Amino acid sequence: MKLTVWTYEGPPHVGAMRVATAMKGLHYVLHAPQGDTYADLLFTMIERRNHRPPVSYTTFQARDLGADTATLFKASCQDAVDRFNPQAIIVGASCTAELIQDDPAGLAETMGLSIPVIPLELPSYSRKENFGADETFYEIVKHLAKPQERTPRVTCNILGPTALGFRHRDDVEELTGLLSDLGVNVNVVAPLGATPADIARLPAAHFNVLMSPETGEAAARWLEKNHAQPYTKVVPIGVGATRDFIAEVSRIIDKPVLIDESRLRMPWWSRSVDSTYLTGKRVFIFGDGTHVAAYARIARDEMGFEVVGMGCYNREMARPIRALAKEYGVEALITDDYLEVEQTIEALSPEMILGTQMERHIGKRLGIPCAVISAPVHVQDYPARYSPQVGFEGANVIFDTLIHPLVMGLEEHLLTMFRDDFEFHDDAGASHHGGKAKARVEVEEAVDEAPQPADDNIIWLSDAEKELKKIPFFVRGKARRNTENYAAEKGLHQISLDTLYEAKAHYAR
Repeated sequence: MKLTVWTYEGPPHVGAMRVATAMKGLHYVLHAPQGDTYADLLFTMIERRNHRPPVSYTTFQARDLGADTATLFKASCQDAVDRFNPQAIIVGASCTAELIQDDPAGLAETMGLSIPVIPLELPSYSRKENFGADETFYEIVKHLAKPQERTPRVTCNILGPTALGFRHRDDVEELTGLLSDLGVNVNVVAPLGATPADIARLPAAHFNVLMSPETGEAAARWLEKNHAQPYTKVVPIGVGATRDFIAEVSRIIDKPVLIDESRLRMPWWSRSVDSTYLTGKRVFIFGDGTHVAAYARIARDEMGFEVVGMGCYNREMARPIRALAKEYGVEALITDDYLEVEQTIEALSPEMILGTQMERHIGKRLGIPCAVISAPVHVQDYPARYSPQVGFEGANVIFDTLIHPLVMGLEEHLLTMFRDDFEFHDDAGASHHGGKAKARVEVEEAVDEAPQPADDNIIWLSDAEKELKKIPFFVRGKARRNTENYAAEKGLHQISLDTLYEAKAHYAR
């Protein structure tokens, strides 16, 4: 297991908690030491849920290791059943508790509880959060789903949305409306909002819509094999993918459907004067595999951007992302090391990043605009407003998501360019109060006696650093690296204004 300041995925028991927290009438008994309850904060602070997760911890301490921790676990199970009265419980161990080998599954089975007990075997030291969610949902479906007659009308289940999912709440609403327009009712949405009794009704649907492969594919495959329910392979994120999804549903139900695109604005807006000047912008995409694949298609085919790099952190999606990257003529980056992601972004010098909360911070440090398109995310990416990713309304939201960072970045660049102007200098105050602007007080800049080096050998003099800031933000990083490489080749240890211009002329040839 790898400990780090930032992490794309938590341990697998956090994935199990995402499923348990998404459902109703289900309780998770987690054999864990004191301190592992930090996961509660993910839901109550980041996702801003109005209640804590349905999880009971044994919270054993160091002194308990010399006693009977198994009895402690059984007492926690019984207390959870008595206190919360769930329809079913799932039991498992955290990464630390896994080391003491108490076997929560076997212990719970010996208790003779009157409700279903679903054991979880999650290898904490080899797998991570998305696997934990996928495996947990699969075990719940396998234990609770019951054979039954199909519904009289054509229905489907929506599989995969969980707590802490990126825009899952709004995606479910948008997807339900889209399916209704196609004449398909939703039988069950799971795990989000489902009860164990709802899980039992899953086989009554005619097919399944796999909304989130990271957290629902194992269950979808099991239902297809054991209950003859086909599942959709297209995730409807973006205009093209939504049209493909509608065609796929039409084939599954063997019925032609009409497509209502009256709410779709993205195609026109992406061709409008407001966005065509951004055509050809170089973007780097990183996140979970599903969103990376979706946004790569949107960026290239629907926005006219150039995809210069892509990758994902969840290794379960490594194979399809590598294949997709090959189609785009780039090399896939499969890693959960954010420092490696940062190095790749620095080397590629994209004009925009599409990524996670990690890449948002990387973009701030490098001065590159970033749009968040995938979990892990922070509180601002769980908006109070309706903001789906899927369907035609999702495509409208995505247009705004991609275009705004570039537009605002250009505005900031213009303000920087005109910083010496009488209206926009730092002492002038708000630009719309131009009539009251103060005259700029010219202060001779002090010369640094010991300029800070850009690396171990090269330093930037103040005049060159000032001129560098006038270069547009989306190529500034590349200009800095080219100049430093030129200086290194020439054996220079200081970069002056002349060196900057010489390097520019050198690389222009």
